[in-house]
This record gives sequence, C-alpha cells and structure tokens, in this order.
Amino acid sequence: MPTMNVSLSAELAAFVDAEVASGQYGSASEVVRDGLRRLLHEKAVREGKAAILRREIGHGLDQARATRLSRRSAADIAAAVRERSQRKA
Repeated sequence: MPTMNVSLSAELAAFVDAEVASGQYGSASEVVRDGLRRLLHEKAVREGKAAILRREIGHGLDQARATRLSRRSAADIAAAVRERSQRKA
C-alpha cells in the first residue's frame, strides 16, 4: 500500500486522535481512509444527481423545441412533486 504524508490542521489532527481514542478506529490511517472513502461516495452521488439533472434538462429542452409545453406553472409542478413525496413517506 502506498504511503503518503499529509499535513492536518490542529483541529483535524485532534479529531483524528479522538476517533482513534474512541476505539472505533485502530489507527489514524484508518480514520483518513474512511474519510476518503466517504468523500468518494459523496462525489459519486453528486455526479449521479448532476447526470440526472442534465438528462432531465435536456428532455425539457427537447420538449420545448417541439413546442410540447405544459400549461402548469412552476409553483403547480412543485406542489405536485411535494404532494407525491408526502404520499411516499
């Protein structure tokens, strides 16, 4: 496994030390690896959401170019989305 030296602020170093002291992690390296894995996951989620948004915007633009436009206002559409979300919960 490659080794890397990393400089941390006093606050982050104290956090890492506290995580190791809690017993949840066996070493500072485990804390950093877990943090990086979480960062990778969050980035993948963000990129997935951005891809969905780009796809939906493209779909909407295609519909607008074909003059297939809704007569509902943005507020009406938002209300319908909120209502669907509440029914699922």
